[in-house]
Amino acid sequence: MPPPLRHLIAVAALTAAATVSVYAADTRYQSDYRITLGILPVARASFVTEVDKSAYTISGKFSASGIVDVFTDISAQTTVSGTLHDNKMDAQRYSLVYKTGRSTKTYEVRYAGGNVTETEMKPTPKTPPKNWVPVMPEDLLAVFDPIGGLIIPQGETICPRTVPIFDGESRMDLVLSPKGTDTMKVGGTKVDAVVCSVRYVPKSGFRKGRDDIEYLRKATDMEIWFAKSDTLKVYAPVYARVPSRMGPIYVTAVTFGG
Repeated sequence: MPPPLRHLIAVAALTAAATVSVYAADTRYQSDYRITLGILPVARASFVTEVDKSAYTISGKFSASGIVDVFTDISAQTTVSGTLHDNKMDAQRYSLVYKTGRSTKTYEVRYAGGNVTETEMKPTPKTPPKNWVPVMPEDLLAVFDPIGGLIIPQGETICPRTVPIFDGESRMDLVLSPKGTDTMKVGGTKVDAVVCSVRYVPKSGFRKGRDDIEYLRKATDMEIWFAKSDTLKVYAPVYARVPSRMGPIYVTAVTFGG
């Protein structure tokens, strides 16, 4: 699965994660999202966040829609679970099952204390090409899962910030820089947002020189907007702009904050 698409799924899931409330037992939220290429709908996503005291699970479904659905059958399911400490997510397990046509790929990652302890991909990867940048043991230390990495507790700096992420195959940094503030409507409600520019830095687990990786690495117009959740003292994404060769891709929260 191309890393940029995995990241789009993660951004939608990040927005869903903002509805978590550590203070409520047996809490359940469902959120829906739209993903567009310019003004054209290309995908939809739905996420359910469940909290039981200090344990959380976020389950999401992603599927192609609009014109994309005419040409290819793409869907994905993603889940992350772990514990909550001082408004911070401590992931224990992350998984992503991605289907395109008749092909299915599965990514499983286990975390402990912020470090990756186990990872598995199915089917087993083939012998990597000569230009493959391997994931080294040090790359798996002090990293976030793709969902919890951009949930930022109130009081911490939103941007500038560097977020190290491992998604089951690739290790990357998302380098956030301040770009001001703005407002947007989410489900008819006006929210204040902190705007950050994003620089994508591939570290390992990718083929060096790959076109889509290089395009995203060189992109200078990627953005993520953060808003404060009503149900938890954290900031989380409500909007993302991801450049592509076909035009900008937008991930927008239809609902936010429970």
